Amino acid sequence: MKTHTVAVLEGDGIGPEITREAVRVLRAVEEQSEHRFELNYAPFGGQAWFTHGCAFPEETVAVCDAADAILKGTIGLGTEASRQIPVNEQPERAGLLPLRRRYNTYANIRPVWLPPELLRFSPLRAERIPNGIDIVMIRELVGGLYFGDKTEGRTEEGDRFVKESLDYSEVEIRQILVAGFEEARRRRGVLHSVHKSNVLLSSVLWNDVLDEVAREYPDVELRDIIVDAAAAALVLRPDQFDVMVMENMFGDILSDLAGGILGSLGLMPSACIGAEKSYYEPSHGSAPDIAGRGVANPYSMIGSAALMLEKSFGMKAEADRVWAALRGVFAGGFVTADLAGPGSEDRVLGTAEFGDRVVAALEK
Repeated sequence: MKTHTVAVLEGDGIGPEITREAVRVLRAVEEQSEHRFELNYAPFGGQAWFTHGCAFPEETVAVCDAADAILKGTIGLGTEASRQIPVNEQPERAGLLPLRRRYNTYANIRPVWLPPELLRFSPLRAERIPNGIDIVMIRELVGGLYFGDKTEGRTEEGDRFVKESLDYSEVEIRQILVAGFEEARRRRGVLHSVHKSNVLLSSVLWNDVLDEVAREYPDVELRDIIVDAAAAALVLRPDQFDVMVMENMFGDILSDLAGGILGSLGLMPSACIGAEKSYYEPSHGSAPDIAGRGVANPYSMIGSAALMLEKSFGMKAEADRVWAALRGVFAGGFVTADLAGPGSEDRVLGTAEFGDRVVAALEK
């Protein structure tokens, strides 16, 4: 019997609701395997600021330090609550970025996946994606603009200014490119490197390192693409992509665009991989406007738990069963509210109802 320790950070908004369903799925996996999960809950995010005075309290740091992996819900509060928190103590700045920095979770992996039988969810015409969508986006997560130096001030004339630096080292670039090549090697063998080398010096260095790393992967077909062209191509012809690798801000933007072509960010789980510890989270926000109503889509959160099973615990067979259960709910003619289009004949499920069906499939 193998026991895995998981730090569970429910977060804000719909975070607790969707995390609850992911935990139910983990418990169902326990019943069908030789693995057990020790789940330790800790405060994190905007609500933690109100109850503990900061978004990433020391007690939460201790729980995360002791865990084998971290399962994190959504963070962020509504406008009125957010206004009560100082700018530099907001949950994204004072919680999420320190979490990434502490565990050096340098690679954000987001599967962009929609099989042919679920094309009804996508806003794209079916003839553009007859074989569905199957992309893995790999985003560098601990460098770039989000982690660079920041300066605020006023000019001699009294005008306000802000300076933010986009910093990357050769080591940071190399480790994310290696992650991209390795993922492409495991899949269909095509890697698109996304950059802006016609403008940014950081992208020039990126491409220099790319050329060096590519020599170690002769079996992977390398294609490079400017970031703005990549945005258009994702909408016009997403089937050309297998694995995409990119720097932090490019990945932040393009992965949300990818969620759009799926039909909802609720269909995009993610893994944030570090050398020694990783955390797993949905790609979407905390949706405070629907929090507590029981209508949020838990797919992305449950999918993040499935990624944790595979990548942190080596439980690929169990992860595959979770993916099959998730897919089966939609294939059975059920959807969540975010996916219910005009005139849809699908039956809309609430958060717990969706979880019920996933758990039932796992218990068969």
